Amino acid sequence: MAIASTIRPCCSHLLLSQIIPKYPYHFSKSQKCPHRYEVVAQAASTAPAPHPTFDPVGAGSATPPHILLHGLKPLVFTPLLPFPEKTRNVDPVRHEPIPRTESVAEREAWKLLKQSVVNYCGKPVGTVAAADAGAFKGELLNYDQVFIRDFVPSALAFLLKGETEIVRNFLLHTLQLQSWEKTVDCYSPGQGLMPASFKVRAAPIDGNADAEEEVLDPDFGESAIGRVAPVDSGLWWIILLRAYGKITGDFSLLERVDVQTGIKLILNLCLSDGFDMFPTLLVTDGSCMIDRRMGIHGHPLEIQSLFYSALRCAKEMLTFNEGSANLIRAIKNRLSALSFHVREYYWVDLKKLNEIYRYKTEEYSQNATNKFNIYPEQIPAWLVDWIPDRGGYLIGNVQPAHMDFRFFSLGNLWAIVSSLTTPKQAEGILSLIEEKWDDLIGTMPLKISYPALESDEWRIITGSDPKNTPWSYHNGGSWPTLLWQFTLACIKMGRPDLAKRAISTAEKRLLDDNWPEYYDTPTGRFVGKQSRLYQTWTVAGFLTSKLLLEKPELASILTFEEDLELLEGCACRLSRNGRTRCSRQAARSQLLGNCA
Repeated sequence: MAIASTIRPCCSHLLLSQIIPKYPYHFSKSQKCPHRYEVVAQAASTAPAPHPTFDPVGAGSATPPHILLHGLKPLVFTPLLPFPEKTRNVDPVRHEPIPRTESVAEREAWKLLKQSVVNYCGKPVGTVAAADAGAFKGELLNYDQVFIRDFVPSALAFLLKGETEIVRNFLLHTLQLQSWEKTVDCYSPGQGLMPASFKVRAAPIDGNADAEEEVLDPDFGESAIGRVAPVDSGLWWIILLRAYGKITGDFSLLERVDVQTGIKLILNLCLSDGFDMFPTLLVTDGSCMIDRRMGIHGHPLEIQSLFYSALRCAKEMLTFNEGSANLIRAIKNRLSALSFHVREYYWVDLKKLNEIYRYKTEEYSQNATNKFNIYPEQIPAWLVDWIPDRGGYLIGNVQPAHMDFRFFSLGNLWAIVSSLTTPKQAEGILSLIEEKWDDLIGTMPLKISYPALESDEWRIITGSDPKNTPWSYHNGGSWPTLLWQFTLACIKMGRPDLAKRAISTAEKRLLDDNWPEYYDTPTGRFVGKQSRLYQTWTVAGFLTSKLLLEKPELASILTFEEDLELLEGCACRLSRNGRTRCSRQAARSQLLGNCA
């Protein structure tokens, strides 16, 4: 892809029509877009009433600030900052909290995280991917850039510490990059695509060869290995935007016209009509955290979990007007269909596996049990003895005549966080992780996928990728950054003991091993053969996990509970074949039973 422009410093402000042009909108090569921009306020006749100012103490206002949720009812966003320091110990004499003493690993991690901060025009805008970006065989690659997905744990660590400026700047600058014209071989991807990463670099000022200025240079995939667009970047951006709004109460940012437009562009790109018959998002290989060929093309679980979470975030944040009514309706319909689809067809436990084992094939009927024509011979030999009697998981992919039975950690964990699973399924996933601790956690949490592709399967599926050899990198490697997502899921399900156990295992090694990107071998005993050290999201993932355990109530900035309202559009209610079994009905019964 050739980027038509970069962000260039300029003190002048643009009019709203220049920042948010009419569709299709992009900036030509001759136009400059300032890094400092303000959205001009809407006309007084159409401007909504201002929100009440957030009073940290709570004494200045009777009600918390809120955002109008698609015209139906106010969504209460109770800001969580500033929050009191939660401690376990109290001074017996002064009756004051005794601050918790940070461990050596935590102090080192905070030092590294702050050193990784990237400044643009004197203000923080993100963190680099790794501090030793060019230390491995002199190859710089793109580890010196700010990645959207990599910055999320860094952003959360800063937010949980009360440092919000860097997150706000990051959200706005990446939003501005979204509108850039993107082309590769005379073809432009859809509007709304967020960059995978960006870099701050110096460029000569026009007309003055002796002077330089800072510019933001984004990468939308045109420089990536395989030239794959980052589908997950926009989804992570929406998720982080909601977390920022919930923890800070900065609703003026969420209601800005450019922010609302950015959300809509991402969703329009994801919800666009196509030939697919399923509510899941169809993507190519390498379009998410697993950014190399690993046989996840189609409908990978990781993308579906993030997609569902982003839809729920957007449903809360979109302001209701004529321009958003249809989009909000589409979001609700997609949420209902997507959750039903994943809960019904991705879930595998011992009972479901036995059902697949007895599948009849070549069923031509609307009442078919084997809807995707899955051949029982696809059940891998390793799974027969590996699946425990108690618990289960969401498989990696479901397509016609194909089920990917590998366990993918990120997709399963984020399905718990977003309530894409039923409560019973969420409990089953954590039960499976606990039962298979040595396989999925081992000596370094957490396996990105299990098991590894080996022999002919590795050669065919990865194309003999020398980086994704068995039990390395994305092919069964152990990634410490997944700790924060595991911690989040454990807190939501009331199992912080599992998170503490995993963090304790990791903390013993991360400091001594210089915070590697990933670990190799089936149990994660070796530092990855091509792993960068001082990897920022390894550092940030560890810190975020620690902060979440210290302040578990703040997990709500990312989690969702079961939304019973989505039952109204459930697919089983619309079917004509009299289907009675429904995961959402089971979830409703379970929730109501728990409340009784």
